[in-house]
Amino acid sequence: MAKNRFPMGGGMGGANFNQMMKQAQKMQQDMIKMQEELDTLTCEASAGGGMVSVTANAKKEIISIKINPEAVDPDDVEMLEDLVLSAVREALSKAEKISAEQMSKITGGLNIPGLM
Repeated sequence: MAKNRFPMGGGMGGANFNQMMKQAQKMQQDMIKMQEELDTLTCEASAGGGMVSVTANAKKEIISIKINPEAVDPDDVEMLEDLVLSAVREALSKAEKISAEQMSKITGGLNIPGLM
């Protein structure tokens, strides 16, 4: 007759499992709270010496784009496009960093795929 490899009295059973479940529930609650906080954390990036500035939140959503009228040259639209793209990329990069820092506070630095 085969022996039960995972008896309730040892291994992952009993108190260890209950403690692990409590920790998982706390982490889930912390994640919900953090998601709400990410809406309020913002970062700004600019390009072209401040001609274009972009604000993003820590959820990596663009909140605003501001363009100095001096940056608008109908004969060089490509330059303006490049400035906007550069500022957006930098803002999203900063937002990613903020998001990762917040996540590491909850996960203790563990990289858990799919949480963000």
